[in-house]
Amino acid sequence: MSFNGCRKGKLIVFEGIDGTGKSTQIRLLSDYLTASGQTVVQSFEPTRGKWGKQLRDSATTGRLSLEEEVELFLKDRREHVEQLIAPALKRGDFVLLDRYYLSMMAYQSARGISADEIRIANEEFAPIPDAVIWLDIPIQTALNRIGSRGAQDHFESEEHLTHCRQIFSSIHDPWMLRVDGDGSPDLVSQRVIEALKSFNVIS
Repeated sequence: MSFNGCRKGKLIVFEGIDGTGKSTQIRLLSDYLTASGQTVVQSFEPTRGKWGKQLRDSATTGRLSLEEEVELFLKDRREHVEQLIAPALKRGDFVLLDRYYLSMMAYQSARGISADEIRIANEEFAPIPDAVIWLDIPIQTALNRIGSRGAQDHFESEEHLTHCRQIFSSIHDPWMLRVDGDGSPDLVSQRVIEALKSFNVIS
């Protein structure tokens, strides 16, 4: 079942390779929208539910097979859509997500599955975003930020991040808004808000 036609709210997704500052920008946009009287729901993927936890654990314990990863991501996202995303959009809320199926297109296609196949499987049930903020930063900047957090996980090698960034840059949907993520959090937040205003997603 697709939820694309039964919503009053707005779905804004933040994407990008690791180290781009997605969670910080979601918090800043949430503050901006809340101050203007909007109701905001923040979430992330993988979730901390049954399926998402298995995916999160695999980042440090060792990656699952491609087939297992894809199956868990789809189960986790379907549950996320049914329990949180779709109800919030139906109420008229703004939903801000840290990663969505575009991350799956980037990270899992790096292992051999086509990005188009991933898109089709997800858009059968997952709402299409009103806007995707692609926070784009140089690979070396991302690696420096990741390094400052401690040990890297299985998703954070230079080769893997480079491939994922290339996938993000190849997505040309009109709602894919590239935002320069290199700068202070407040400066990047201004860029995010300007991009969303230009696309008529926020006022």
